[in-house]
Amino acid sequence: MIEFTRQVGNRIGLHLRAAGEFVKVAAQFSSEVRVYHGEKFANGKSILGLASLAAARGAQVRIEVDGPDEAAARKAIEALFDAKFYED
Repeated sequence: MIEFTRQVGNRIGLHLRAAGEFVKVAAQFSSEVRVYHGEKFANGKSILGLASLAAARGAQVRIEVDGPDEAAARKAIEALFDAKFYED
């Protein structure tokens, strides 16, 4: 299992469109993905679950990736955060 923390950097935060982009990336991998914000967590392959975290711009989220392709999944998820979910 790989665990890492990232800051939400896009203007609006982890809303439905950004959550959709996250799911597109996470769904490419067989590894399980969980996203934590505060006391809440969501399946990284669930748009509504991710949006329900209400992670605004600047929020720190912890991501856990567990499975056979976890290293590649982490790299792709980090690239998505670096690209600010292709919004800014």
